[in-house]
Amino acid sequence: MTTPVSPATADAIDDLLAAAEITKQRTLIRRILESGVGLGTDEASRLNLKITAAAVEEMRAAFRIFEPFTGIRKATIFGSARTQPGDLLSIAAEETARAFAEDDWMVVTGAGPGIMEAAATGAGPQQSLGVSIRLPFEEEPNAFLENETQSVAMKYFFTRKLMLVKESSAFICLPGGFGTMDETFELLTLQQTGKMVPVPIVLLDRAGGSYWRGFERFVVEEIEAAGFATPGDLERVLITDSADEAVAHVRKFWSNYQDLRWFPVEPGARAGGQDTLMLYVKSEPTLIELEELNERFEGLLSQGKFAFSDPFPEEGDNHAELARVTLIPKPRAVGELHRVINALNELPSALAATQAANE
Repeated sequence: MTTPVSPATADAIDDLLAAAEITKQRTLIRRILESGVGLGTDEASRLNLKITAAAVEEMRAAFRIFEPFTGIRKATIFGSARTQPGDLLSIAAEETARAFAEDDWMVVTGAGPGIMEAAATGAGPQQSLGVSIRLPFEEEPNAFLENETQSVAMKYFFTRKLMLVKESSAFICLPGGFGTMDETFELLTLQQTGKMVPVPIVLLDRAGGSYWRGFERFVVEEIEAAGFATPGDLERVLITDSADEAVAHVRKFWSNYQDLRWFPVEPGARAGGQDTLMLYVKSEPTLIELEELNERFEGLLSQGKFAFSDPFPEEGDNHAELARVTLIPKPRAVGELHRVINALNELPSALAATQAANE
């Protein structure tokens, strides 16, 4: 929370906003400026100021890179920087990225060599976005991401990971080292805790590979067995050695379900908890299907039932073409929403509509 600035400082910030001719999102920009001034009045150390300045500069640069592609689906592909061209993992990454590009998706990578370069190659330079990290011993961004309008280099891993995750609607994780495992565990953590909207996550291996199956055994036999995670948490991901299956899984996730939004019970209430969750779908369930959802997921509901809904006034024209289903989930059930989404995608009415659209 930002500590209020003095009246004189507040007036000076107003003058600065006016001089810069900033008219949009002034409240949020004011908060950023007040926090910056606050670091000065706090007498923050030079190191802390350097971290803050670099982080804000990097995020601004990254936001500008991604902004032209707002509204275009993106898939992030993680994996080792050490694989060679022709390696089965590199081939799998390239094939997967090419399939996404053919579906008019953008492909986001860490802009390095190995699997990252293979994915950028598959997507092509026009449909690739890269977020690299500046390290003393790593190569420059790969040749497919030399275009500065579609790649950005970061000093800090935390800003890099933010941009690798923030914009994407799907994640494909191929085998890799500590960095890949860090990225994969963060994805799982964000999904489990509800700090990220549900998205499809695929753990993709080479044909016959054991990397992710070994990871699965570790999670089940060590983490879950010790009570450190809920049994079945890995059910939110697909483990496969088929690039075709990986892409098909992502397509299915977005076949009927399209988006979600929280609506607070009362103005100012935080998202989550007892708030209403709106799920947007292409095909409205039948009455029978809605009752089946209520029976199947009764344990996830805090109160009420799954219900049809008209648009809420605060939505404006957002998703006017989509049907709406509302529910009030229990606070700890937000990490289970992937099960509801899968069920919505598998409803007979949704499958029939998807098939008709593809014919």
